[in-house]
Amino acid sequence: MISQIKALPAFDDNYIWSLWDEDNKTLCVVDPGDPAPVIKFIEDEQLTLDSILITHHHPDHTGGIAELTARYACKVYGPHNPGIAGITERVAENDEFTLMGERVRVLEVPGHTLDHIAYVVSQNTESGAPTRLFCGDTLFAAGCGRLFEGTPAQMCSSLAKLTNLGKETLVYCTHEYTLANLRFAAACEPGNLATHLRATQVAKQRENGHITLPTTIALELATNPFLRCTNQQVIDSAESFAGGALADEIATFAAIRAWKDEF
Repeated sequence: MISQIKALPAFDDNYIWSLWDEDNKTLCVVDPGDPAPVIKFIEDEQLTLDSILITHHHPDHTGGIAELTARYACKVYGPHNPGIAGITERVAENDEFTLMGERVRVLEVPGHTLDHIAYVVSQNTESGAPTRLFCGDTLFAAGCGRLFEGTPAQMCSSLAKLTNLGKETLVYCTHEYTLANLRFAAACEPGNLATHLRATQVAKQRENGHITLPTTIALELATNPFLRCTNQQVIDSAESFAGGALADEIATFAAIRAWKDEF
């Protein structure tokens, strides 16, 4: 059973999520772009690395695979992208596997990259843990990933898939972008009181050196403009940026994503 989930900071703003079973002293890490914090954590806690979960091919998510697999005999789950070296378990939409006795389901979520996948750890009635989502660079706290390879339609579909997991789902994304994202969210939807309250809380968290994750689907639905593209104020802001009327939700999303890219 997954006993604890902890963020291991890496680079400037990455988090390598570590999931471990305190009874068996086994560890799983998500998107280890840098092997050093993982190795230190393993040695400090005297853990056995059981598995690695990879969401997509970007180096800040895959850079630690080679060194970690050279040191430890572990499985490496990842998408069907031959460009990612070291994957031992290629997974795709609705594939399932067991991790520390808990069920994990794979979702394909293209947009940020075409190979992007997410891992959904099911609700655990025994421990009381809710559904836990490890979504890489698809859904961020108050934001979403840039569209390096995919289309706005693909990203909208991927985000909808994630929000359908349920409002209580805990969202573990891979970057500490929350405060900057909330500044954009407030510009995009200035009348959203929940966004302003969240920004105040997050600013205090960061001032005190605390991380702002995980978030929840409920909080994202209330404050994330990329999930609120049918809200009239978001539409108005998108059309103001675009300089004219927008045809639908996907066009609204595309406009605010382009705006965010230069914000």
